[in-house]
Amino acid sequence: MFNPRLAALLKSLVPRGLYNRLDPFEASIEGFVRGIAAEIEPGNHVLDAGAGECRFKTFFEHAEYVGVDFAQGDPSWDYSGLDVISRLEELPFPDGSFDHVLSIVVLEHTPEPGRVIEEFERVLKPGGMVHLVVPHMWEEHQKPHDFFRFTSGGIRYLLQAAGIRIRRIHPVGGFFWQLGRRLMGVLAFTQSGWRWLLFPILAPVFGLILPLCCYYLDTLDQDRAYTLGFIAEGWKE
Repeated sequence: MFNPRLAALLKSLVPRGLYNRLDPFEASIEGFVRGIAAEIEPGNHVLDAGAGECRFKTFFEHAEYVGVDFAQGDPSWDYSGLDVISRLEELPFPDGSFDHVLSIVVLEHTPEPGRVIEEFERVLKPGGMVHLVVPHMWEEHQKPHDFFRFTSGGIRYLLQAAGIRIRRIHPVGGFFWQLGRRLMGVLAFTQSGWRWLLFPILAPVFGLILPLCCYYLDTLDQDRAYTLGFIAEGWKE
């Protein structure tokens, strides 16, 4: 949504607690992955499928971490930290190689998400866990490698069809978190040409006040039909 340099600058300037409320989806992702890492036994084999710049690698220093990606998503990213460059539809690992497979906001970038999850099941050991985050109400990004959005029923179907037993499927936020992201998206239109002049005018309202209000109002939405995405976990029998 934002220029990567601008996003990095804002993250460095805004206090962490406030930034997490302005971008609760990313904060939820980080909390989710940290929770996984805390539960993993030392020496477990972890596959980060769609690792990109391997931003989660430091969370798994006590494990055997492998980052794999097809390295064609964001042209501004540095893929040099990957262990393997490969399509997720054809993972180059033997059956039963990993205790955990992590895939965070990746499945929408694969033209065959069902086949990818089948590969996750194949490379997992019996009892091994798959941990996913998938988007539901997001803007297009990393075009042309952006193919799908997922409902809770859709990701449940794909996991079960691949032989994964569901542990949980949990929405990440509700209507107001989704609204907050859309309001911040207004600022995305100011990131080129003369429109930069509008950024300092609009940023306090659309980048701070309204998203912060939306963060706290989200407790009013119990249905979560307008969620930004889903956390999904399951295991291989």
